[in-house]
Amino acid sequence: MNKRTLALFVAVVLAAGWAMFEPRTAQTAAGGKTPPVIVQSFASKELRPGDVWKVYLKASDPQGQMKYIFATVSQPGANAYPISIIRIKGENQKELSGYIYLNTSPAAQSNFFNLTLTLTVSIKGTGGFSPSAVFPLSFEGKPAQEAPPDGVFKEQNLGPISVTLQTVSGGGAQTN
Repeated sequence: MNKRTLALFVAVVLAAGWAMFEPRTAQTAAGGKTPPVIVQSFASKELRPGDVWKVYLKASDPQGQMKYIFATVSQPGANAYPISIIRIKGENQKELSGYIYLNTSPAAQSNFFNLTLTLTVSIKGTGGFSPSAVFPLSFEGKPAQEAPPDGVFKEQNLGPISVTLQTVSGGGAQTN
């Protein structure tokens, strides 16, 4: 990784961290521009261990400048997960409809039963960050995850949530 790429990456991560603590009113004042808005979202609240969790998003930005989807996973008793940053392609920067996804490890399926986590998603545009959408998830033995409402979201892959889930035992978190 060259120095310029590293500097850009560090700047984006710092901006994402600051935005989590910045009041919403300050975010809307970024150069008089308005932040993107997550218009509608959907994710199944239960998932079978080993399946791919699809989180559907529909968003818009009046400036047509949505750049990144920021996704954070939190899990009681586990170590902190890194922020997952998904770049938004040019054709989706004004209107976005599709899904981001999280792979769950098939190798540790039995360890994921009764595991819960929360995904928080925000979209970064030139006007700041959108208000967050929050999605709870628990792992169950159900045969399939719930499907999104018909005709609302495109079946377009927007990118992966790049984290490896951990199971939590009495002695701390383990990576699977």
